[in-house]
Amino acid sequence: MTVPFRFTRRAAAALVGAALIAPGAQAAELGATEDPIRLALVEWTGQHLTTRIIGSTLEEMGYDVEYVSVGYLVSGAAAADGDVHATLEVWDNNLGDLFPQLLEEGRLENLGDVGLDAGEGWMYPSHVAEMCPGLPSWEAVQDCAQEFATAETFPQGRFLSYPADWSNRSEVLIEGEDLNYKAVPSGSEGALVAELKAAAETDSPLLMMFWAPHWVLSEVDVEWVDMPQEIREEYSITKPGVFKAVWPGLKDKWPAAYEVIAAAKITNEIQEPLMARIDRDGEDTEAVVAEWMAANEDVWRPWIETATN
Repeated sequence: MTVPFRFTRRAAAALVGAALIAPGAQAAELGATEDPIRLALVEWTGQHLTTRIIGSTLEEMGYDVEYVSVGYLVSGAAAADGDVHATLEVWDNNLGDLFPQLLEEGRLENLGDVGLDAGEGWMYPSHVAEMCPGLPSWEAVQDCAQEFATAETFPQGRFLSYPADWSNRSEVLIEGEDLNYKAVPSGSEGALVAELKAAAETDSPLLMMFWAPHWVLSEVDVEWVDMPQEIREEYSITKPGVFKAVWPGLKDKWPAAYEVIAAAKITNEIQEPLMARIDRDGEDTEAVVAEWMAANEDVWRPWIETATN
């Protein structure tokens, strides 16, 4: 962000702030606009989109917004300590040990649902069903383990899991259920996508952990393993809710920002086409978000009106 742009936003903040505290108005004040609001950026593109769209909306109000790269599982601690002020896409089936503790202690605040219709589980490219005809049944996953074996994992099947700093739920499940697989962590979201597309193009075997919404699911035909509900619950691979977590001091320091973050909703329909432009087409995230903001004021303007009217 350039210095002139920041000056313009802060000048706007003074004007908006005056309107917000006009006699008889029932509206949140902007608060400490001289201090930046720091938003966590974690490891996946959808979270960057959620964060930058909400951050851009705050900038429209006159706030100075900074984006801080931080690991997903430590972003809760960073928000609890005020090192960042919000982490805006927290999946409630992948909280680790710290998120629940911080929420229970009141050191972190759940500010409501993001708006995504999310899913998560084990999946495979559709052609793999020909290699293991019993799929998508859970029993077939075990029976066909050697179909997924590689030189790296033989005689165990290879299972492609999330990057190590996201979660180890699949590794824990494989060990806990004594499955004949070895979990191999992916290096990144991009590596997961690249391996899925390569398997589909070459008709290679692949069993992996993945989630929705994601743009690649509109390009590759996939099937989801029919995992028993009791196993999903045991290893936290249930259908997730996705919420916004904030530093508890946010409400007092930046009241209107707090209300806007609470009101903001980012849907699959918003995320997926923007993800494709960034991850598939190589466009710049900030440019994609700026274009979306210019074309969709009817979506984000009501979030501001919720706080200021």
